Amino acid sequence: MSGIRHRLRPAVPAFLHRLAPRTLRGRLSLVALATAALLMLVLTVAFNVVAQHRLQHQADDELRTRAAAVATTVDTSGTTVHVLETSHDELLDTNVWIYAGRRLLEEPPNPGRLTHVADALAGRGGQRCVTADVDGPLRLCSQPVSGEKSEATVVTALDLSPYRSSADTLLLGSLALDVVMLACTYALTRLAVGHALRPVRTMTDQATQWSAVASEERFGSRRHPVELARLGTSLDAILDRIRTLLRHERQLTGELSHELRTPLSRIIAELDWWQTRPRTADQTHATHKVIAEAAQSMRTICDTLLDDARGGTLTAPGTADVLPALRRLTELPPVPGHLTVTADGPHVEAGVPSALLERIISPLLTNACRYAHSKVAVRAYRAPDGVRVEVIDDGPGVPPSFAGQLFEPGQRADPGDGHGGAGLGLPLARRLARSAGGEVTYDPGHTPGARFVVSLPAG
Repeated sequence: MSGIRHRLRPAVPAFLHRLAPRTLRGRLSLVALATAALLMLVLTVAFNVVAQHRLQHQADDELRTRAAAVATTVDTSGTTVHVLETSHDELLDTNVWIYAGRRLLEEPPNPGRLTHVADALAGRGGQRCVTADVDGPLRLCSQPVSGEKSEATVVTALDLSPYRSSADTLLLGSLALDVVMLACTYALTRLAVGHALRPVRTMTDQATQWSAVASEERFGSRRHPVELARLGTSLDAILDRIRTLLRHERQLTGELSHELRTPLSRIIAELDWWQTRPRTADQTHATHKVIAEAAQSMRTICDTLLDDARGGTLTAPGTADVLPALRRLTELPPVPGHLTVTADGPHVEAGVPSALLERIISPLLTNACRYAHSKVAVRAYRAPDGVRVEVIDDGPGVPPSFAGQLFEPGQRADPGDGHGGAGLGLPLARRLARSAGGEVTYDPGHTPGARFVVSLPAG
């Protein structure tokens, strides 16, 4: 038996959970209906209790009025109580008992068992009322009649059936009114909640239609109630964060593709050259070495960009000898006919890892080699606040109208100029330099060609 009870207990809440409405509109309407039902139940009970009390009070007033009328026919001036004969005695004698002390002087015709109730009520003395169920509900009241030398008691009775019928009619009427009111409450609540939740449905439809990246629409641009306005503001903030994350993801993907293109091209070129004709063992070893160096470069590029994307800070801070790092970059094709790398002193050290230094300078050098007519110069030197690296070319330079967009991702001065590139190298170089406490700037006053300056902390 205990096992059966344990199985039934979880089944009941699960059954009630299935019966509960699934929509917020239905649940709010059900809550409003239950609240209204409880309130109307209390009001109905209180109303009917008051109505029954009022009807009983009316019955008692009528009995006392009849008793007072009958008392006028009772003579208590002498030592013996006498009942005076008057006209219309049959009306006054209906359901009336007259007692002298405990002695019954007069009773209605065919009183039946009701006389025993009247005897008990008269024997208790004073002004009292009781309800008896003798062949139907009856109300009896006793009224003492005092005289100079004797006393009498008049007991009157009244059939409560009409009053009970009125009370039942009031109860049925109040219950019918409760049902109507509950139905109206439920219907009006559903209409009101549906109207109040209409902006939520509109916001839901809008959210399914909008693109988090492409669309500029936001919930906060529309007029809503205060609660929905706060919800819209929170959703707008979430959309902005999603848009930012997606933009960063696209930017990281583009930067990885941009930076990996050069070492990947070296690997493909070496493999193509190696397959075109038979190679000696030394040549095969050299090819393997070039491919290994390119693969290591790709790994370094991925680690550097991913570290920057994760937190914008270096995971392995260190120092780099600038000149060897620059010379490693100049070994990567393609290079112009005349490229010079100089440094003020044999040991110019920057306070960044060598891999990060190469990733900062590489886009600038690639850009200079792409647009230079014949010369590219890279120069490193110490400055009072750190280390400077200049990348200069004798190409067409940057149009003055485009200088303000030079470091914006995806922007190119002339996409149809015949040169490759996605407009990601310069923004990447600046961002990586700033992550290390440095900066990349463009010198608009340099002519002819372009001059970029990388500022880094000293090692």
